[in-house]
Amino acid sequence: MTPRGFAGPNLLAMILFEKFAQHQPLNRQSERYAREGIDLSLSTLADQVGACAAALKPVHALIETHVLAAERLHGDDTTVPILARGKTDTGRIWTYVRDDRPFGGRSPPAALYYASRDRRQEHPERHLKTFSGILQADAYSGYNPLFKADRGPGPLTQALCWAHARRKFFVLADIVTNARRGRDAAPISPIAFEAVKRIDALFDIERDINGLAADERLQRRRQESRLLATELEAWMRAERARLSRSSPVAEPIDYMLKRWEGFTTFLGDGRICLTNNAAERALRGFALGRKAWLFAGSDRGADRAAFMATLITTAKLNNVDPQAWLADVLSRIADTPQNRLGELLPWNWRPARALMASAA
Repeated sequence: MTPRGFAGPNLLAMILFEKFAQHQPLNRQSERYAREGIDLSLSTLADQVGACAAALKPVHALIETHVLAAERLHGDDTTVPILARGKTDTGRIWTYVRDDRPFGGRSPPAALYYASRDRRQEHPERHLKTFSGILQADAYSGYNPLFKADRGPGPLTQALCWAHARRKFFVLADIVTNARRGRDAAPISPIAFEAVKRIDALFDIERDINGLAADERLQRRRQESRLLATELEAWMRAERARLSRSSPVAEPIDYMLKRWEGFTTFLGDGRICLTNNAAERALRGFALGRKAWLFAGSDRGADRAAFMATLITTAKLNNVDPQAWLADVLSRIADTPQNRLGELLPWNWRPARALMASAA
């Protein structure tokens, strides 16, 4: 419970879950409670959310430390409108996801979020200043300083997303969507169609090795994927030489060939995934939620949304009910010694009632 607060942990957890996981703004929650005869004003609810965030900071800090200690992270960002004078700014929510399960890692998965009012490169530089390892992301130029040789504590290893690259070809080779356009449809690109087929062959191998140990994955890639990637590069370079600058399929080919080293990093490291889908999934809630809450009311509101998303998404990644976990943590955190806070993390968590039963 919050200091001198009237609300119990179950109510507080429900308010937090409704706002940050179900995308129900506090004003709608206040109206709903009013219809049930309960007077919970918007300001009261906002105060309670702030008090909960303050109480949960130690748990958030442990998740942040865990994520940034990873060997490999997925990174991505999405837009979030942030209220400004007479308008909204196009802010950003950034996520960094630790998920070692694709290469059989035993470390628990977790997601870390930050908010910013713009997309300047200083933000990922600040977020990842202590991280050294592999960064799986798209080709956003703001990440480039992270890969420079003189970067301290050392350059990150770049691993680009094949799903992102494939999508550009798929748009030009989507027969079903094209058929719906009727007479206005552009002709299907045979080059794009062939590119999708070749890339899909790599994905078939990845589906087969998902969850295997890193060295097993690397061995299969050396045996099967390396030749396919080499042939794909040679084929794309040959096709590109015959294409005009204005050809629609030239753009996705150039996108890959100019960044080929980043796309083929996976061939030398079994920990790397072929896609950045883990980060894209982690941002899906914001993509859906902003239709309901329209904008963050302030920088503090955006930061709080990122803070709570870290807690809720990490609970979900560990197959823990976020609302039940938040309620239990809020009821116990004030009495939990500093050296035992790790017991409250989603992957270590046991509900208080389970602890009492085992003690009896």
